Amino acid sequence: MAARTGKARAGETAKQDAKAKLLEAALTTIRTKGYAATTVDELCAAAGVTKGAFFHHFKSKEALGVAAAEHWSQTTGEMFAGAPYHGFADPLDRVLGYVRFRKSLLTGGVPEFTCLVGTMVQETYETAPAIREACERSITGHAKTLEADIEAAMAERGLAPGWTAASLALHTQAVLQGAFILAKATGGADAAAESVDHLIRYIELLFGAGTR
Repeated sequence: MAARTGKARAGETAKQDAKAKLLEAALTTIRTKGYAATTVDELCAAAGVTKGAFFHHFKSKEALGVAAAEHWSQTTGEMFAGAPYHGFADPLDRVLGYVRFRKSLLTGGVPEFTCLVGTMVQETYETAPAIREACERSITGHAKTLEADIEAAMAERGLAPGWTAASLALHTQAVLQGAFILAKATGGADAAAESVDHLIRYIELLFGAGTR
């Protein structure tokens, strides 16, 4: 019984490992080639698993896309939760620190720093509603993590503008996703970094923090 139980557990671990490998392969391959150009065979080859293993975990490529968006949210969410900008006392410094942290991630090749969900939603917003919805949850969910600091910065400075913390949080994501498009168009991070610098100056102006 103990031997059989051990084998069963080993089998479950192998299955979990195959799923994790496929999700990691999706993050890399889709950001490099795009969703449409990425095939199931390529994902299996990159993950080192069989096609049978793929369809054991995902009933379709679209299901893999949804799971990849969720995996991306979890992975990046953990990274941002532990980022150093959370340690600033001033909430505006935390907001600006977040944007500067995003700029610091613009390293390596374009596929290494661009956004998985931003890439997928541009291709699938009309043809794969489930993926579009997963990408929307990822982007808006990440934006929501900024709202408390924006609201605190507004309150601290006595601001009562015609915009909301939620709208500014989403605007930061719009600028960042646009910066990724510029990086893809130009083949490098320079134009993206300049857009992020403009975002920093814009936020400073909104809060009367001066320009740099």
